[in-house]
Amino acid sequence: MKKEIAVILEEVNGVFHKMDGTETDELLKQLQSENRIFIVGEGRSGFMAKAFAMRLMHLGVNVYAVGETITPSIAKGDLIIAISGSGSTKSVISVAAKGREMGCKVFSITTNDQSDLANVSHEVLLIPAATKNRLDHETKSVQPLSSLFDQCVHVLCDAVCLDYSLTQSISHELTYSKHSNVE
Repeated sequence: MKKEIAVILEEVNGVFHKMDGTETDELLKQLQSENRIFIVGEGRSGFMAKAFAMRLMHLGVNVYAVGETITPSIAKGDLIIAISGSGSTKSVISVAAKGREMGCKVFSITTNDQSDLANVSHEVLLIPAATKNRLDHETKSVQPLSSLFDQCVHVLCDAVCLDYSLTQSISHELTYSKHSNVE
């Protein structure tokens, strides 16, 4: 199992070495605004989106996961963060397009800056990781489907949360106080 873990870590590292470190600056700036944030994704990317939303909630951000029963309607000035490796997931594109139509800022995280999702977004954060489509511009991977993209999204979003918590001086104790206590 150590060999497989080493392969995964090497692949994730390879993707991050291809990225320009400034690509998250706009996302961090948006998180520091007073706007509500709606995060959307489907499948495993949806799980990464919900993990990101959960951690942002722990950090005190006014955030919602699209599709949950308690998610309110979007309004002008809100931020939508749409996550799709391929950038072609219809439900994610639909939410992003509706958000843009309503006057929301749309920020996408994808591998494809020529995708339908990228085309309806104001900002695109490119993660050049392998997806199920295995396009030429994607980093090669021995892992199945979009595993590499999803792993990179999770690590990147955790890094964004770490940066946010440090710049906002949010303590572990404060985040822990927002952790669920009805489990």
